[in-house]
Amino acid sequence: MAHHTFDTLIIGSGLAGLSTALELAKTQRVAVITKRTRHDGASGWAQGGIAAVLGDADSFEQHMEDTQIAGAGLCDPHATELVVQGAPAAIAWLRSLGVAFTEEAGALHLTREGGHSQRRIVHAADATGAAVQNALLARVAQTPNIHLFEHHTLVDLITSQRLDLPGPKRCLGAYILDEDASQVDVFEANATVLATGGAGKVYLYSTNPDTATGDGIAVAWRAGCRVANMEFIQFHPTCLYHPKVKNFLISEAVRGEGGQLRLPAHLGGHRFMLDHDPRAELAPRDVVARAIDFEMKRHGIDCVYLDISHQGPAFVEEHFPNIRARCAELGIDITREPIPVVPAAHYTCGGVMVDDHGATDIPGLYAAGETTYTGLHGANRLASNSLLECVVYAQAAAKHILSQQHGRSPALPAWDDSRVTDADEQVVISHNWDELRRFMWDYVGIVRTNKRLERAAHRITLLQREIHEFYAQFQVNRDLLELRNLVQVADLIVMSALMRQESRGLHYSRDYPDTLPVAKPTILTPPR
Repeated sequence: MAHHTFDTLIIGSGLAGLSTALELAKTQRVAVITKRTRHDGASGWAQGGIAAVLGDADSFEQHMEDTQIAGAGLCDPHATELVVQGAPAAIAWLRSLGVAFTEEAGALHLTREGGHSQRRIVHAADATGAAVQNALLARVAQTPNIHLFEHHTLVDLITSQRLDLPGPKRCLGAYILDEDASQVDVFEANATVLATGGAGKVYLYSTNPDTATGDGIAVAWRAGCRVANMEFIQFHPTCLYHPKVKNFLISEAVRGEGGQLRLPAHLGGHRFMLDHDPRAELAPRDVVARAIDFEMKRHGIDCVYLDISHQGPAFVEEHFPNIRARCAELGIDITREPIPVVPAAHYTCGGVMVDDHGATDIPGLYAAGETTYTGLHGANRLASNSLLECVVYAQAAAKHILSQQHGRSPALPAWDDSRVTDADEQVVISHNWDELRRFMWDYVGIVRTNKRLERAAHRITLLQREIHEFYAQFQVNRDLLELRNLVQVADLIVMSALMRQESRGLHYSRDYPDTLPVAKPTILTPPR
């Protein structure tokens, strides 16, 4: 088994991870771990863009107010100010790395999305995430101090407490599964950064890539970090509904540019959002997702329709070339006909608690991006604030890491590889994965009740026992590790949902339909 030593270990190769790595690599040796390839992950899938105050009619105050309104009053004012004021510099930094954002008349083109009072979304057509990710990966390839390990999966963190060392708890690195070699290696580092993304795959229907299994949240919790606001899972209102595609997102910007949500033709094609909210299609995502869910259940239909065809073929091609092309491959001409859409799990608004520097409760352990709870997103993330948060907090974490003084770590023990392989293991893992995602969708979805949550909690307890037995007895593989993390995250989501006795933002409870006068985060502390 290999033993690697680096200055900083970064788990995750999305925008948060690569931004941190590029800032650190000027003076440090950095390892970037990704469990599939460097091109996988949610960052590259982002379509809409990055929110930043750049227009003359806009202001930081308006952006912060829009964020707070979308977050149902639960956004932390300090974190919101920190991110919003850091946005123009984040855009400038990305442009300096070669990100080619869309321009119009020699200036950045700013689009508008749901929940925003101004045009402030900087974008690269309708594939912003891919443009940003490709530019950062190109720069990483030119940076000798960054060592990227593909097909490596996080097993667990190594802490001084785990090794029974005296003194305060500290993160010393991580155990990492090298899939190609089928062995668990030691990665030792002075600082470790969790940038593993969200946990959308805990649900049956998700816009997220298959890598979004909550790994960073789960390992941080097991290591002793607090998590917060895990009940707030954002369901994107408009995921393409098609038998050949399971997670293609129809960007928020389609509604921002005039797209209308309608019932199927056999129900008259009624534009229904005006029946639910005066902001219609430009209402925040939680409002739109609940409205679609209501209409689907009321009429017994499988999907609703998003229509942008009235804007004309030239407009659609200019603003949404990738969405138009993907739909055309499936026989849908969005310049002439509406797009079938359904809500799907999209973004984890809660996560590992971090401070202004991206530091967690454990010295030496940091987190950035969707893995975290910074306080920015409150009870519902405002569109296009997520990529922004990645850059701002990645740079803050890198700056703090560089300011720290570190002593030499003790010798770290190798992974215990005395476990056996069982031929039936994969079948059971697959079955448990499917069961978990289905009951989370049915019981812990867009609309919740205490009875449904309690049913989910009971199922999770049974699954946890079985998975713990597997983990203790059998050799680990990526599927088992992801399932273990998903069940842990599911438990945190349900615990948090049961604690919140109100409806706020993304958490809507039939048992507690009212919103309490004081907004408070849900904070969970691991048992000692």
